[in-house]
Parts: sequence; C-alpha cells; structure tokens
Amino acid sequence: MIGELVPIVLFAGAFALVFGIRYFLNKEKMAMIERGFDPGARKSTPKPFLSLKFGLLMVGVGLGLLVALFTVRGVFGSEMTNGEEGQAVALYFGSIFIFGGLGLITSYVIEKKWLDQQP
Repeated sequence: MIGELVPIVLFAGAFALVFGIRYFLNKEKMAMIERGFDPGARKSTPKPFLSLKFGLLMVGVGLGLLVALFTVRGVFGSEMTNGEEGQAVALYFGSIFIFGGLGLITSYVIEKKWLDQQP
C-alpha cells in the first residue's frame, strides 16, 4: 500500500513545487509592473570579487585539509584506534572551517582595501 503511494506523492509534490514557484514569480513580476518598476532590470549586478572570494575559500579549505592530514599523521601515526578516529575527523572538519574562514576574511580585507582606494 505505501509502496504505491510514494511515487504518487513524490510526483504530486514535485508538481506542486514547480507550480508554486512559477505562480509566485509571476505574482512578484505583476506587482513590480503595477508599481512602475521594470521586472527585467532586477538582473544580477556584476560581482567583481566573487571569483576571488571563492578562490581564497578553496585555497583555505585545501590548506585546512593539508594541515589536518599532517597533524593527524604526526600526532596519531599510521595506526589509530576507534577513539582516535573520531578525533581525527574532528581535526579535519575543524581545519577545513578555520582555514576556509581565514580565506573569506582575507577576501574581505582585500575587497575593503580596494573599495577604500576608489574615489
């Protein structure tokens, strides 16, 4: 009984999702037209530092993985017990987020310096 309802519910849910998104986008555009705005003018503006931000984030994540790898190999060696494996995983995730955050902070500092230099 439940095996027969799952595909039906999934199909109905997917249809409702697509229909709802299109319905509300249309309502939003109609409201903009009523207020005198051009709905096509809301296109995304260029973001000159977006690639820098993601590049520094990826470099930070990569550095975090390398630091975690060397730390785990140096501290725990090649043979780990069950308790040490959990600590190694925590080291990996912690290093990823720390160095990824440092990459984003570096990106912010670079953008801030550039914006301060602009007239």
